[in-house]
Amino acid sequence: MKKILKVFGYIILGLLSFCVLYIVAEYSLSRISAPKKNIDEEKTIQVFVQSNGIHTDIVLPVVNEDMDWSQLFPYGNTVGKHSGYRYVGIGWGDKGFYLDTPEWKDLKASTAFVAAFGLGESAIHVTYYNSVQQDELCFAYQISRSQYRDLIKYIEDSLDRNQAETILVKTDAQYGDSDAFYEAKGAYSMFYSCNTWTNNALKKAAMPAGIWATLDKGILSHYKHKK
Repeated sequence: MKKILKVFGYIILGLLSFCVLYIVAEYSLSRISAPKKNIDEEKTIQVFVQSNGIHTDIVLPVVNEDMDWSQLFPYGNTVGKHSGYRYVGIGWGDKGFYLDTPEWKDLKASTAFVAAFGLGESAIHVTYYNSVQQDELCFAYQISRSQYRDLIKYIEDSLDRNQAETILVKTDAQYGDSDAFYEAKGAYSMFYSCNTWTNNALKKAAMPAGIWATLDKGILSHYKHKK
């Protein structure tokens, strides 16, 4: 019995040590600026880094000379089927979390387990907006056309397609009348979260980002004092 209790104690100690190390590593690495190349081009495109308090999205103009997102993510796939929006928010995450957990009170242990250990599928969540309000969870940032093209490529490469077509996730779990879900590549895990996807997108586009991030706070810390 003593031997069993000793082993159990080691397991608990190991789990606690892992949790502490994970928290310290995430906090530290998410706030250390990732190296990025210098951009000499004129920065004429305004984009936004936005969080709902947990999950981050990149918010982009729906249409400019480089991209029309409504062609990739048709307005008709949203519940409202409205058109003419000015901005589109794009994020990536675990499909189970997106579809089965609209609020934290709806979280099931099975959903959390599958997501934490990379056992589930992923989805791209797209939300259209008429306007974007800057606040403590939403920050504007100016980028160049080449940076914007890097964001476009990163997002397109994250999509799971049927040949060239995006694959709509047919569900009643939309959060409003202007959003939709699309099949995506990759798997969510405790080491690669929805916010890791956003952080990597920012790094690809030479925007402020942390070395590694799984929570939104570290990402937003790079924008709080920038114009």
